[in-house]
Amino acid sequence: MKDFPSCFGENGVQVADFSSSSGSTNRAAQNLVTCVYQCRLRGRSCLITVTWSKNLMGQGLSVGIDDNNNQCLCKVDIKPWLFSKKKGSKTMDVDSTKIDIYWDLSSAKFGSGPEPLDGFYLGVVFNRQMILLLGDMRKEAFKKTGAAPVPCNAIFIAKREHLFGKKIFSTKAQFCDDGQVHDLMIECDTIGINDPCLLIRVDRKIVMQVKRLRWKFRGNHTILVDGLAVEVFWDVHGWLFGTSLGNAVFMFNTSLSAEKLWASQSLCDPNSLSCSWSQRFQDSQSKCLGFSLILYAWKNE
Repeated sequence: MKDFPSCFGENGVQVADFSSSSGSTNRAAQNLVTCVYQCRLRGRSCLITVTWSKNLMGQGLSVGIDDNNNQCLCKVDIKPWLFSKKKGSKTMDVDSTKIDIYWDLSSAKFGSGPEPLDGFYLGVVFNRQMILLLGDMRKEAFKKTGAAPVPCNAIFIAKREHLFGKKIFSTKAQFCDDGQVHDLMIECDTIGINDPCLLIRVDRKIVMQVKRLRWKFRGNHTILVDGLAVEVFWDVHGWLFGTSLGNAVFMFNTSLSAEKLWASQSLCDPNSLSCSWSQRFQDSQSKCLGFSLILYAWKNE
């Protein structure tokens, strides 16, 4: 969870953890989706981070659990050669107690990214209670884990994703925990264009347009989705003034106080990305911060 971007300065949008001299290597390393969930563990709030990845060796999965004091309780990495078995389980020890992770992707369907779309389950079980359950195979998950058939109270609070394209970047997005899934498209042609324009579409409808982008390469704007105010922040400095393989960063946030959070992030050391998502989430609670979607858009050659 500590690799979520905490600074949005001119250089802060660059993800140092994934830097590489090769564009193809960059793409392989960055083909991942990270989701953060607020859960209850031993009567206390905790954050579970699930990262789906895909590289030349295959698909992988990582699950980490942090408490609200920013202490890592446990983390497990399911490597591609284990993930290839499509189903399995692993046990983690936390303070002399056990947390079990079960997964079954033998029937999973994938899109262009590393995150499964349906036909799977991923469950995190503690003391026979399902504290996190992902996927549509809920019945199979409860049967396999032996957990009590009680709905878990996990809340989806953040997602980070890497997108690739030449001028169009598309993904599926929801803007709150149980919100409707929308088609989200970011469109911007910066090659050979003197005055590029930025377009953002939700379900093919233009919800935001930024002209004179070279003067407005960083900013924010509020859009409405499902009657919910969503604050959109963009930083396309890397597209316009960086290398040909530069990236842009977009954040979609459901809190009206998100602008204050964004502004405070830019005061961080732009070369430091060590601030944890756990701490950001605790700070955001006092600001009534809702769901956050962070997108890295990488230009293909």
